[in-house]
Amino acid sequence: MSAVDHEHASSATAAEVSSAEVSSAEVSSAEVLSATPPGLETSAERLVAVGIDAAGAGGQGGYTYRVPARLEPLEVGEAVLVEFGRRQALGIVLGPGVATTGLMTKPVVDRVRSDGPLLPPLTMALAAEIADAYLAPPALVLRAMLPPGLLERFELVAEMRPAIEGEPPRAPDPDDAAVLAQLAEGPRPVHRLSSPDGRAGLLRRLRALRAAGDIDLDWTLLGAETGPRYTRVVRAAATGPATQSRRPLGPRQAAALADLAENGESGLLAPEIAARHGGSVVASLLARGLVSVETREAAREPLASRPPGSRGARPVASILTDEQQDAVVSIAASMAAGDSTPLLLDGVTGGGKTAIYVEAIAAALKAGRRALVLVPEIALALPLVDRLRADLMIEIGLLHSGLSDGERADEWRRIRGGRVDVVVGTRLAVLAPLDGVGVVIVDEEHDPAYKSDRTPRLQARDVALRLGRLAGAAVVFGSATPAVETEGRARDGTYRRIRLTERASGRPPAIEVVDLRAELDAGNRGMLSRALIAALGALDRDLGEQAILVINRRGSASVVLCRDCGTVQACPECTRPLVYHQAGVTLRCHHCGRASPLASRCPACGSARIRYLGGGTERLEREVREIFPGYRVARLDRDVVERRGAAARILDAMADGRVDVLVGTSLVTKGLDVPSITLVGVVSADIALNLPDERAAERTYQLLAQAVGRAGRGDRPGRAILQTYQPEHPAIRAVAEGSPAAFYDAELELRRRFGSPPFGRLIKLTVALADREAAEAAGDALAERYRARAAELGLRVDVAGPAPAYIARRANRWRFNVVLRGQNPLAVLGDPPGPPWSVDVDPESLL
Repeated sequence: MSAVDHEHASSATAAEVSSAEVSSAEVSSAEVLSATPPGLETSAERLVAVGIDAAGAGGQGGYTYRVPARLEPLEVGEAVLVEFGRRQALGIVLGPGVATTGLMTKPVVDRVRSDGPLLPPLTMALAAEIADAYLAPPALVLRAMLPPGLLERFELVAEMRPAIEGEPPRAPDPDDAAVLAQLAEGPRPVHRLSSPDGRAGLLRRLRALRAAGDIDLDWTLLGAETGPRYTRVVRAAATGPATQSRRPLGPRQAAALADLAENGESGLLAPEIAARHGGSVVASLLARGLVSVETREAAREPLASRPPGSRGARPVASILTDEQQDAVVSIAASMAAGDSTPLLLDGVTGGGKTAIYVEAIAAALKAGRRALVLVPEIALALPLVDRLRADLMIEIGLLHSGLSDGERADEWRRIRGGRVDVVVGTRLAVLAPLDGVGVVIVDEEHDPAYKSDRTPRLQARDVALRLGRLAGAAVVFGSATPAVETEGRARDGTYRRIRLTERASGRPPAIEVVDLRAELDAGNRGMLSRALIAALGALDRDLGEQAILVINRRGSASVVLCRDCGTVQACPECTRPLVYHQAGVTLRCHHCGRASPLASRCPACGSARIRYLGGGTERLEREVREIFPGYRVARLDRDVVERRGAAARILDAMADGRVDVLVGTSLVTKGLDVPSITLVGVVSADIALNLPDERAAERTYQLLAQAVGRAGRGDRPGRAILQTYQPEHPAIRAVAEGSPAAFYDAELELRRRFGSPPFGRLIKLTVALADREAAEAAGDALAERYRARAAELGLRVDVAGPAPAYIARRANRWRFNVVLRGQNPLAVLGDPPGPPWSVDVDPESLL
C-alpha cells in the first residue's frame, strides 16, 4: 500500500514530530535534511514497507516508501521519519515494499538514529508473523517488543562535527558563532537552540552549517523514562610531592581516602562515600587531585539482590531417571537437527520436568546457543531462576510485567546486547530481542495466562512455537494437564509426546472427595468441611508438615445483597457483582478494578439489612486463623501479587518452612515444589464449572489436578481433599480416579462436533458502544455480512451472534460478541473491521 493512500489520515500520537521541533508551515524537515528535492523520484531508489507508529495507521500491512540514495543502506528494523498524511510520524522498516501503479510513492524523510536496527533479524521476522497471525498493526507489535517509552519521543539533534586533523579552522560569521557556541557545550535538540532569526532562519542556518562540515544533524530516539541509569565511581589517585605539601586533610577527607585505598582499583560509588563521610567530600578531594571520578552505567538488575540459591534451590539429581534421560536425549536431538516439532513433556505432577529443562538448557549453552523459558505467572519465575542459577551458574535475563519500566529497559538492553544466556519470564518474554536460540521451553503450557488480552492479542505458547520454527530451535511444552488442543495434536502426531509416568520423588497423594451437600445437611455453614478441618488439625508441625488451601476466588464475600429487597450491589460500569474485601474495607469489581466504599444502606430500598454471602481467600484465611490460632497462615492471590516483592517473600517463607498453611487462588497450584507439603485442600472445586464457556470443564480439571499434585513430593505421604457440590462431574471424577484419558476423550469429541481447536479455529469480534441498541445492531449487520461471505466462498464457517458479552457493560460501553468458527475463518473475515470492533484470534474464552 502506498503512503499516498492515507493522505487524509488524521489525529496524532506522542511519537509524531511536534510543532515545537519542526514547523512544517515554515520549512519541512525534508528541506533541512535532504539533498534530493521533495517529490523527485528516482528509478534506482528501492521501496520499503514501513510500520507507522501513529494513530490512524491501522491494518496488518506496512506502508510503502522509497529510500533516497543518501539513506542507503537502510536496514530492516531501523527507525525512520516519514510523512504520513499531512503530518510526520515515526516508522520502522519492515522489509521490501510493493509499488502501486499510478501512485507516487513518498520518500523516507530521514533515518532516526538508534544505533542501528532496533531489533535483531529473528525478532523482526517473529514480529511479522505475529502481526499476520493475530491481525495486529506491525507498529503495535514492534512497540510491544521494545522497552517502555522508547518510541514515545524523538528529536532533531544538532552536534558539533569533530575537527579534521591538519585542516585549518573556518572562521564563522557572528550569527553562526552564536549557534556553534551553544553546541560547543554538547549535542542539543534543535528546538532548544536560541537564534534571532526565528525558527525558519535557524533551520536554514543549521542546513548551511551542516553543508559546510561544521555540524551534524540527526533525528534521535529519546526513551521517555527508560534510558540507562548512571552512577559515579570514585578511586584514589596517585599522590605526588606537590599534593603532599598542601594543607592537611580534614578528618572526613582522610577517612574517605582510607576507604578508597582499601578498595583499590574497584573504588567506591560516590553516593556511598557521601553517605559515610558527607556530601562535599568527593568534590573537595577531586579539587585537590586526590581522587578520580568515572561515570558508568548502573544497570537496574531485578536479580541483583537475590543471590543464587537464595531459596535453597534443590540440586538436580546426579542421575536422572530413565524417562528423564530419554527426554533430554530427544530434546538434544531436535536441537542438533534444527527440528522445531513440539515435544510435549506429559506426565504426573512431580515427574521431574524442571530437571529436564535444566539439562536441555545446558545442552543449548554447550552448543553455543541461548534459551528461552516461559512461565505463566510472575510468582513462578523466581523459583525457576533460582534453580537455574544454582545448577548452571549462568547469566539470566528476567522479563515480566511486575518489573519497573527502568528494570524492563535495562533487562532488554542486556538481552539485546547478548549479555545473558537464558531469558526467563511470563508471556512478555516471548517478545525478547533474542538471537541464536537453541531451545524454547513453555512450562505449564496449558495455562490461560499465556493469552494476552490486549493488542496484539497473542497466545505466547503458539508464538513460542513460531519462534522455534524461525530459529531452528527445539520446542518443549511441559504440562501434567495439557490443553485439550495440545492433547489432540499429540494424539494425531502433530506434536511428539514424551511421557513421564513416575514421580521423581515422593508418591501420588491419596484423594478424597467431600460432598458439600452433606455438609450443609449436617449444619456445617463454614468454608471448611469436617474432614478438611480434621486433616489440618492432624498436621505434624514438629516434622515441618505444611498445607495449602485453594479457592479460586478473592475477597471476603462474593455477593453483597439487601435482605429486604434482594438487591445485589453491582459495579456501575460492568454491572457485575461487587466483592467485599476486608483488607481496606472496600467493595471491588474484579473485572475493571473499580473500588467503592461500603454502603450502610441498600441503594434500592434504603434498608440497613445488608448481608455478605459466599467467600474468597480473605474469608478463608480468617477462618483458618480462627480455628487454628497457633498456625502460621499466609495468603497468595492477585491482590497480594500486586504488591511488589510480596509473592517472592511468601514463597520463600513457604519453602523455608516459616508458613504452616498457605491460602491462595490458582497461583498456589502452579509450580510450587515444596517437599514438606503433605495436605492440599480445594475448598470449592466447582466454582468455574457452570460458567457458559466451552473451556469451563477443562479449566476445572487442570486446576484440581495441578493442586492435588502439590502434595506428597517428599518422604511423607500426601493427601488431597476436594470439596464440591458436584462430585459426579466428569472433571472431578477424572482427578479423583486418576483417569485423564476418558476426560480428554469426551472433551475432544465435543471440540470435534463444534469445530473448535484443534479441529478448527475461532475468531471473536467484540463491539463496544455507549448505546446498547446501536451495539446490537452493529453486531447483527456484521454477522449477516460474514454469513453471506461464507456462503459466497463456499466455506464451512459458522457465524454465531451477536450475543451479549459475559460482562455485558464495561467502561460505559455495551459489548456484543460475534464468533467465527470453522476450518478457515480468516478467509471469511478478510480485512478485519476497525473501531469500535476488537478482534481476538484464537480466544481463550468466548465469554
